[in-house]
Amino acid sequence: MRILLVEDDDVLRDVMTRSLIREGHRVDVATTVEEARHWWLVQTFDAVLLDLNLPVSAQARSGLGNGLQVLREARARGDRTPVVVLTARNRTEERIAGLDAGADDYLGKPFDLAEVEARLRALMRRAHGTDDRVDMGELTLDRKARRFFLQGEPWDLPAREFEVLWELMTPAGRVVSKRVLSEKLSGNDEALGDNALEAFISRLRKRLGGSGASIRTLRGLGYVLESDA
Repeated sequence: MRILLVEDDDVLRDVMTRSLIREGHRVDVATTVEEARHWWLVQTFDAVLLDLNLPVSAQARSGLGNGLQVLREARARGDRTPVVVLTARNRTEERIAGLDAGADDYLGKPFDLAEVEARLRALMRRAHGTDDRVDMGELTLDRKARRFFLQGEPWDLPAREFEVLWELMTPAGRVVSKRVLSEKLSGNDEALGDNALEAFISRLRKRLGGSGASIRTLRGLGYVLESDA
């Protein structure tokens, strides 16, 4: 998954970033209201982990509000990205305010990183109508283990091909546009071009030979993973 982490505490942010990357996610970081607003506008994310108590100094300079305001703005423009609010503001009325602003889940600090990961998986299941385990042909995706299996055996892929196949199986049978795949695979300082994306797709197609699943190109729409049967 590509995740936006909005957190101003240096230590917690670094720990969470390392943990999420270790779990195989791509992570973009924002530490102020302005940065959160910018990244949420210019990049497509699978989920947002949002701290509400962002720096007062930044708010005072800009008058742009706090994390709740950024969330309300995203929902007002029709953005339905799943959001988990992570904050020390854990009183009942504050949880209600966060949920009413459009949060999908709420965790009070301190929290366990394993629980954050579990809640992210739950959000993805609800958002995409899919399970932690997905089968197609001889291919299996175990989201909890973050592993692919081919004919029941662990199947390791290069990082970019792993991300492409993960996206195509979230859920399987969903048409995924080139734009979405490129945004998910691009870094902050690099944009993945069509030629590079097509190269990843081509290599992945060859690896899928004999798996009972294949990638079909829908001209003008994108790619879809289908069962050979």
